[in-house]
Amino acid sequence: MTPSHPGRASWARQPGTSSGLGDLSADMGYFGLTGGIASGKSTVAREFQGLGARIIDADRIGHEVIHSSNPAHREIVRQFGTDILASSGEIDRSRLGRIVFGDAGKLQQLNAIVHPSIIARIEELAAEYCAEDSSSIIVVDAALIFEAGIGGRFTKVVVAWCRPEQQVERLIAKTGVSREEGERRIAAQMPAEEKRRRADYVIDCSGSLERTREQVHWVYEQLARQARDRPQA
Repeated sequence: MTPSHPGRASWARQPGTSSGLGDLSADMGYFGLTGGIASGKSTVAREFQGLGARIIDADRIGHEVIHSSNPAHREIVRQFGTDILASSGEIDRSRLGRIVFGDAGKLQQLNAIVHPSIIARIEELAAEYCAEDSSSIIVVDAALIFEAGIGGRFTKVVVAWCRPEQQVERLIAKTGVSREEGERRIAAQMPAEEKRRRADYVIDCSGSLERTREQVHWVYEQLARQARDRPQA
């Protein structure tokens, strides 16, 4: 059975999301990879990378954006208080997470601070990779593609998912949080079913690693074909 690939709908391109870099999906093989926390997304990203894709890790960029050397750090501390700081002066992401997960208003407040900088850096890197090799398949690994309203910037969007009970168990094993905290963090994200509905391709990470790899290989072939067949400037 091949991964599902429903057609894109009218939600895909959100108004007012231009970064000033133009329509990247028209200029390169530019794809999004998303999924809930502990859903298998990072595994899929590694597999894509092994097949030759250039991966842009939005979470890593997010770490950079909230570093004390950047303006977002100061704004986050101003809005959420100094209790979120570690002894080093850097933001303790676990402390910040306890504040924003479970409080939609605070999460939206945080995202409004960090998302513009993260998106701008992602698209700068994508443009750099395309300049280095216009045939590159560029995959942005980002948990909040749909929540941030940037699904329409990509040629296609891939969603990784697993069964809900697996997601909770994987999150507990990965982070050491309590079941209650894990369920709260998952509930703070867009439901997996909604992400699957919006996806162009869905990779089911509920089974074995080999089964996940089979799906990744199939999807990668589709992305590579679309990158080759895109209109050339």
